Amino acid sequence: MEFLRPATWDEALAAKAEYPTALPISGGTDVMVEMNFDVHRPSAILDLNRITELTEWSNDGAVVKLGASVPYTRIINELSGPLPGLALAAHTVGSPQIRNRGGVGGNLGGASPAGDAHPALLAAGKDVFVEAASVRGTRMIPIDEFYVGVKRNSLEQDELIRAVHIPVADGPQQFSKIGTRNAMVIAVCAFGFALHPKNGTVGTGIGSAAPTPRRAPEAEAYLEGVLAERGLWESGDLLGTEVIQRFGELVKAAASPIDDVRGTADYRRHSLAVMARRTLTWCWNDYSKQIRSAA
Repeated sequence: MEFLRPATWDEALAAKAEYPTALPISGGTDVMVEMNFDVHRPSAILDLNRITELTEWSNDGAVVKLGASVPYTRIINELSGPLPGLALAAHTVGSPQIRNRGGVGGNLGGASPAGDAHPALLAAGKDVFVEAASVRGTRMIPIDEFYVGVKRNSLEQDELIRAVHIPVADGPQQFSKIGTRNAMVIAVCAFGFALHPKNGTVGTGIGSAAPTPRRAPEAEAYLEGVLAERGLWESGDLLGTEVIQRFGELVKAAASPIDDVRGTADYRRHSLAVMARRTLTWCWNDYSKQIRSAA
């Protein structure tokens, strides 16, 4: 097995071009587990730990550019304001040791439907982009086009994830996860939700209940319609039980889960409906308070 350890980003791209099957590693919290159990034995390892720019983030007031290797602990401590949904999801990742090492780039590279970051990224809006680079240049992949199959993404063989571009939150966001225990657990299912009052939209993200992370587009369209037709964005009035219940059912219908060792398909659907109702209620209560305090 080749072990490649570039010192700069350009060297990393050159190495990936020369060894397209090389497996990138930074936090290694998933990669090392698979290698230790002989699930994956790559021909080469591409160690990105010397490339400091991957552990940096910036915020221009509208978009956070999040380096692929920014640890989850730093997302929690430094970005809970501009990226509240992702920070909440980061809280649920593994143990403190894993949160100190793992980052969103690894979640995206692995593209597991159970990855904790995915629902929050989807809920953050359609203007989330994965910045992928190679010696051929850079391209911005919309988050909706990134996931293409079970543990498969749209990266080309010579590409590396440099950063994720995520809009700064303009409304409340939430993340909820069901597991077989309270910590250090792979999600049975997960759900991310966000309100985007500036453009009158809502965002959803379903995890571990379909072959890929996905949205619930019919649920989004339904809720957006209700909020616009009833003037609720302006008033902040109560949604009503019927709206909340219907939203949960539409989220449930958007999933296509399987039975496995962590849970049944029926349980996943039921849990998603519950999480959808709860996260919508939490977010709307927070939004209503903001409207009243601004009045």
